[in-house]
Amino acid sequence: MDLSDLLAAPVCLPSRPRAVALLSAELAAPATSLGRLAQLFAADPALTAQLLAQANAPLYQLSGRIGGIAEALVVLAPQRLQALVGAARTGGDARAVPGIDLPAFWRYSLQTARLARSLATMVRYNPSHAYAAGLVHGLGEWVIHLRAPQRAAALNLRSAPLALERARQQQIAWGFAYPQVTAALARHWQFPSAMVDGLEQMQRPLNGDASEPLAGLLHLAVWRVRAAQAALGERELAVLFPSEVGLALGLDIDMVLQQEPIDWSRPGSQTGAD
Repeated sequence: MDLSDLLAAPVCLPSRPRAVALLSAELAAPATSLGRLAQLFAADPALTAQLLAQANAPLYQLSGRIGGIAEALVVLAPQRLQALVGAARTGGDARAVPGIDLPAFWRYSLQTARLARSLATMVRYNPSHAYAAGLVHGLGEWVIHLRAPQRAAALNLRSAPLALERARQQQIAWGFAYPQVTAALARHWQFPSAMVDGLEQMQRPLNGDASEPLAGLLHLAVWRVRAAQAALGERELAVLFPSEVGLALGLDIDMVLQQEPIDWSRPGSQTGAD
């Protein structure tokens, strides 16, 4: 399987029906709340990806500069947002991804985004950009399943899509992994270079001459969320913790494990997409 083959044609990435319905209602309201829109977009990886792609389009002359959800909402006119959400609502066959439990993957993506943002605040990295990157980082996995379902299914027998070792198994099998697919999408969508580099390097954040801090944040966030889903014990966590990545960012295992991602959807919380 070749990476360029996966990206040779566009694919429809499904959005959460509830997010689409709530966004449609909010955009149809007489007075639309920017904060509410940001909160709703922040709950869906595919919608966030499309939102950032449109905000970074050449039309607005801001290509490569918009990396946060609220930033993108300021750029796009309401009519553009309505068209984006309408396309998701009438997405035809974009209702499922073979081999992917979408509700589980949506929850995983939200958890990773929240944790990436929490870790970013600890190292003084842009938290809204970290959140968006964490939210969309797994879309490459969907593309693999949509464009090469048989190969993905064969790998799923050895390593589940949300397994801790998933990227490594893909690298062994194909020579690339889902983060590189997501990075290629982000590059095509003209996301900020730091976000593209962070996604591309997140599997091996310390490789190369110039490491992007976002790559380390994503690496730690993905490790923690997947380790939690695998129900690893204290000893396993200590052994498997990517200590060199943590050291590079000034984060030890206790800081990563104890940092609770904030549920911004609760009453009284700020939006998770600022």
